[in-house]
Amino acid sequence: MSFDLFIEQGFLDAAACARVVAEMRTARSAPATVYGRADAGVSGALDERVRRTTRVYPSPETEAFVRRLLLERLGAIERHFGVSLGELEEPQFLRYEVGGYFVAHQDGNTGLLRSERESRRVSVVVFLNAQTDLPAADTYCGGSLVFHPRGAGEPLSLAGEKGTLVAFRAETTHEVTPVTDGERFTIVCWYR
Repeated sequence: MSFDLFIEQGFLDAAACARVVAEMRTARSAPATVYGRADAGVSGALDERVRRTTRVYPSPETEAFVRRLLLERLGAIERHFGVSLGELEEPQFLRYEVGGYFVAHQDGNTGLLRSERESRRVSVVVFLNAQTDLPAADTYCGGSLVFHPRGAGEPLSLAGEKGTLVAFRAETTHEVTPVTDGERFTIVCWYR
């Protein structure tokens, strides 16, 4: 089974990744939420049985920098997936500490929910540091991005590579396995 992924290595260079991670270490943060039954498309709920990660709120300049780069990729991503995309949600800056994870889920476009998530067409993950097999400075162990096929088939596990952008259809089932060492820094966003 093959997965329809758009992968761009070097989306952010090493210096940009280091700047964003340094800012994320000191910026305001709060536990990341998940969308629940009470969701009206506006807010989420905290549920650590589903997701344990921290959402970080960097400066408006950092957010605008990332947003500009993501909007520059809009055309390439539209062509890759054969869809017309009109807007970009606010990027979310995430820090997964040891034990952090996100269970298998879909980001939208499933026809099962009645919320703003249904307008999501393409999900994006940008890795700000690298995943390694053994602990090392500024890396993390565990925390793989795993894609699950529809029906039978083997999951695909991607190790995070610093500066790499991975885009996939929002209805693709995926998860983040538990981080076992270090901190995993990523940016997530959705094209509508």
